Amino acid sequence: MDGLGTATLQTSQLSMQVRQVRSQQEMNVSGKLPAVIEIGAESFLTTTIFVKYNYETFEAANILRSITVAALPNGMLQAIYNPTPADTIFLAGRNAPSLGEEFRVRLSYQRLANKAGWRVQLIPLAPEGFDWTD
Repeated sequence: MDGLGTATLQTSQLSMQVRQVRSQQEMNVSGKLPAVIEIGAESFLTTTIFVKYNYETFEAANILRSITVAALPNGMLQAIYNPTPADTIFLAGRNAPSLGEEFRVRLSYQRLANKAGWRVQLIPLAPEGFDWTD
């Protein structure tokens, strides 16, 4: 199953800053979501949840094998999940700045799970069982 370990993100999908090293250069790119959204007199934390369907190709058919659910941390948790370019949950994204493409980044499910296992859940389809990871 290709791409099982990451999700590709755009800055419009996160409130965290992306701190990482790319081509031996330290990067610090801000997410475009606010950490808190004000609606009327109410304040709400922004939450980004990714659901990724993992398929296997068999005899020219795509067969759904599992579903990955990942809870991306809110920007207020920057110091825990991505405090420095070396201590990050992100990998280089699939974008080409030389072609004028928007900045993208990949969320590493393993790096995120290493910091908080409950934030990444791999849900296999029947007949496999599923237990929520704490």
